[in-house]
Amino acid sequence: MAASDDADETGPGQSGAHTAEDKLRAWFVGRLPSEWYTADPQVRADREEITIVGKIADPEASADATEAERAAAAEGRGRRFREETREHRIEIAREAEHRFGRKVSWGVECGGFKVMFTTFSVPVMTRLRQPERLVLDTLVDAGVARSRSDALAWCVRLVGQHEDSWLEDLRAALRKVEQVRGEGPGL
Repeated sequence: MAASDDADETGPGQSGAHTAEDKLRAWFVGRLPSEWYTADPQVRADREEITIVGKIADPEASADATEAERAAAAEGRGRRFREETREHRIEIAREAEHRFGRKVSWGVECGGFKVMFTTFSVPVMTRLRQPERLVLDTLVDAGVARSRSDALAWCVRLVGQHEDSWLEDLRAALRKVEQVRGEGPGL
């Protein structure tokens, strides 16, 4: 049975109320070769980019290997995966970009290390008042960042690290809002 790309098919016992993020994750889990990763990959998305990070098998290391040796082995395993899957990843990314209208970035986790192959950098326009600009300028003057743009990115990462549980609660609430909207009457 052929289904359209926009169909919301459900099986027995399924409610049909899935978030866009759930559908996106399911599409990638179904589309990616099962032998690539040791578990389902992490699929994250924003308005411009979809990021896929999968766990690959750790390289075998001797019991007396140093942390640096383990890191080098994990990096080598990640590079090998990158090269061996390049053409297939490009094909999948093109399909996803056409279907979802966003760029696709790739990475792997291996041996406790995360390596990103590709990332998409998006300029963000913002209006800041002088007190906020002074914070950014202080970070630049202190050598923490190369530019106001880098300083702003640094601030966003810092908030993300220190407010992770709050941000996750906020994301969960937004998913619930999306689910309730999806269950509402059609317009």
